[in-house]
Amino acid sequence: MNKIIAFIITLSISSIAIVASDSIPSIPSAFSRSVQWRIGAEFSPGWIPGTNGFLKGSNPEGKNIDATFSANVRSDFSFNPTTREGILYKGLYQGIGIGANTFFANSLLGSPISVYVYQGSPIVNLSGRLSLGYEWQFGAAFGWKHYNQENSETNAVVSTPVTAHIGIGLNLRYTISERLQMSFGLNAKHYSNGNTSWPNAGVNSIGATIGIAYILNPQKSVDTDNSIEIIPEADRGHWLFDIMAYGAWRKRIVSIGVPAEPQLCPGKFGVLGFQFSPLRQLNRWVAVGPALDFQWDESAGLEPYWINGTTGDMIKFKHPPFGKQISAGISVHAELTMPIFSVNAGLGYDIINPKGNRAFYQSLSLKTFITKKIYLNIGYRLGSFKEPQNLMLGVGVRI
Repeated sequence: MNKIIAFIITLSISSIAIVASDSIPSIPSAFSRSVQWRIGAEFSPGWIPGTNGFLKGSNPEGKNIDATFSANVRSDFSFNPTTREGILYKGLYQGIGIGANTFFANSLLGSPISVYVYQGSPIVNLSGRLSLGYEWQFGAAFGWKHYNQENSETNAVVSTPVTAHIGIGLNLRYTISERLQMSFGLNAKHYSNGNTSWPNAGVNSIGATIGIAYILNPQKSVDTDNSIEIIPEADRGHWLFDIMAYGAWRKRIVSIGVPAEPQLCPGKFGVLGFQFSPLRQLNRWVAVGPALDFQWDESAGLEPYWINGTTGDMIKFKHPPFGKQISAGISVHAELTMPIFSVNAGLGYDIINPKGNRAFYQSLSLKTFITKKIYLNIGYRLGSFKEPQNLMLGVGVRI
């Protein structure tokens, strides 16, 4: 988990410091003029769906865990309205938040602290003061009371003290005055360790949000003739080519014996992957396209190489040939392309697939551009929308 934490910290720092954009010389670029800063607080009561027995009451206290509450402090910035990004992405904001979470079951789950980056933007302006927008969050949650093999009564849904924190929501934002804003919305959150440890049932929540924010240095929107020049150029269709390599580690359950019984393999297994993706940029916000995916998974295709009679912590396998642990697939992707961050979702099918693996796979990734062409990637891959596979921690280049 220390590698995940280091990756997320790097992601957070780079998100505040650098933006990738194509600039027209006559128009100021994103950070050539002062940005607008905002600080605020947000509160979120929520409901925990009973997605596993531990949450439904199969725990040492026999308690149904179905409620949560979080309090967050946040700081974000918007681009100066006279810059290229300020003209093209009006109302876009991005920043860092810190949240305290309770599930009203401290002895079972603990009270984790979340640190996350976030980005949001209006979808539609309903009036001069009111807008409907979206926001995503990604970071880490620290301080879970996690599973311990030596104590069967500890938390059976989170097996590490640190998990990923992923959130998505819709909100109504109302401008009270030049310096004050309020927001009301709905959100969903997911906490898990990305199958890097076991158990990995995770915790999900659906809730409401209410927030208030204070703008430190208000910057009024201005009408400019520059928009006539740059908006058609930004919305013109063109091709992007992404090349990305990634790695991770994971746990694996195998089915062995007669009749076949599932068993958790001890230890962790390495994963390496490569992706080539030509994306068609439809406009300034959306890109779509196919991808070629290649992945080597040290834990794939183990069952035929099981050494008969070994089980439990002493289970052993002969080492499969390299080619038996390779998958190759074709996927289709849709990407939200914004300054600094891009969010990519993909659906794919393996043409070459290790025995026992799901051929139908899905991925969700966050790309953070640290230069115009180079980005950090952190993502997650599933099989058939339900089988946890592995994280995708990597570096990519956009041509």
